[in-house]
Amino acid sequence: MMTIELAITRLTAGMHIIIALAANVAAEHARWKPDPQQWSILEVINHLYDEEHADFRFRIRQTIEQPEQPLPPINPEGWVIERRYNERDLESSLARFVEERRESIAWLNALDFNEWDRPLQHPHLATLHVGDVLAAWAGHDLLHIRQLNELHWQYLAAQVVPYTLHYAGGSSV
Repeated sequence: MMTIELAITRLTAGMHIIIALAANVAAEHARWKPDPQQWSILEVINHLYDEEHADFRFRIRQTIEQPEQPLPPINPEGWVIERRYNERDLESSLARFVEERRESIAWLNALDFNEWDRPLQHPHLATLHVGDVLAAWAGHDLLHIRQLNELHWQYLAAQVVPYTLHYAGGSSV
């Protein structure tokens, strides 16, 4: 069952893993993309900040405090280009995400709420419950941790040519 404690545990762990995956990454590596349709490490980190700031916590808070207000639309995919994520600095982008995540964790720790079945009116999806958004927030990090791992793997594979990573196992890259 989804609980605030489980969400806090996952969000805290996810933050630390994301910090580790962004550590010691040179600017060229942070901006590198395997192809134009995929995101770079820098784009993933800035996406995580915007989702932390404008999506999960915001939507849960608004549904709790102002349930009659419609949720504003967001544009995560469009923001990557509009907000020029790939032109930013990785260290400061990561610091912004960490600061926002810590604020989210503090907010969740102080939250006195247990109506997780309360409907949340999403502008583009069928009715969700606040608990669905809390669960998705906890899972969102895992999707991007997997993405960051894959970006590291693909970058390393591109850098070691003419050699390969085949001997490492687990991938055809």
